[in-house]
Amino acid sequence: MATFGDFPPQQNTSTTSEKDKADLQWERQTLRDIAFAAIREQRNSRRWGYVFKGLILLYLFAFLFLMMPGGSTESAGKPHTALVEISGLISADSEANADRIVTGIRNAFDSTQAKALILRLNTPGGSPVQSGIINDEIRRLRSTRPDFPVYAVIQDICASGGYYIAVAADEIYADKASIVGSIGVRMDSFGFTEAIDKLGIERRSLTAGENKAFLDPFKPLQPNDIDHANAMLQTIHQQFIDVVIDGRGERINANNSELFSGLFWSGEQSLELGLIDGLASSSQVARDKVGAEEIIDYTPRPNYLDRFAGTLGASIGSTLRNTANWSLQ
Repeated sequence: MATFGDFPPQQNTSTTSEKDKADLQWERQTLRDIAFAAIREQRNSRRWGYVFKGLILLYLFAFLFLMMPGGSTESAGKPHTALVEISGLISADSEANADRIVTGIRNAFDSTQAKALILRLNTPGGSPVQSGIINDEIRRLRSTRPDFPVYAVIQDICASGGYYIAVAADEIYADKASIVGSIGVRMDSFGFTEAIDKLGIERRSLTAGENKAFLDPFKPLQPNDIDHANAMLQTIHQQFIDVVIDGRGERINANNSELFSGLFWSGEQSLELGLIDGLASSSQVARDKVGAEEIIDYTPRPNYLDRFAGTLGASIGSTLRNTANWSLQ
């Protein structure tokens, strides 16, 4: 049979077409994923840039702010009243520590334009050692410059070690509602003997020296420990009493045992008891007693730049961790 030409057998082209379409779809998806990955990478890079630029800008602003002239001693070239603030718990590791407070007091005494010193107290007390160091140094400095009066001005509270410091001043003033006093000494502890028995815990303590486990909270109180602790507290209490009597003189009735019992009183009651000399604020004392109304703060302040740098370092670390987390999301 004659034919117009030979044709190959008819093939199923649908299968080939589906495969081509699948390959093309995969290629497009791959290109799309690569493109989106590049975009995400660019966004992350920009985010990092914004973070670092913002932190640098914040650091510069903070640095300029901290370097701006403060108001503490900028006007020290003219007559003024010096002020040293004693605030918070008095202890070696707090801002109200002897080294810091004494430095401010010495600077005030060294100033030729300072006419007097105000100790502004707002403290519940604290370490008898730190308070004693400050008291001793005030008394020593007063002897070197008798014409330089020292006034203690109480704000909300001046108790225990705070009052130990205040009595070194020539005069003490407070608000009528201030809390003043607490001339006493205390030692606190806890006892866990019954808790140990109930929980079935065995206490193991090895010591060399019969009193090395003195007032061990995991053992019952021993009479000898109590006697020794009481004797020590009485000695420190008597030191406190002697300092108060020496500082206040005849302004208090030393025979009034309640004054040294650890009680505290309002400023109004303290005036009647002779614990303070009057009711006045720092500005009133500067104006009416010193005659130099401008008050300049001589209190040594913490190095805020170092503290800011430490805080900034922690902030950067936290920001970097958060940024890394963002890039993984």
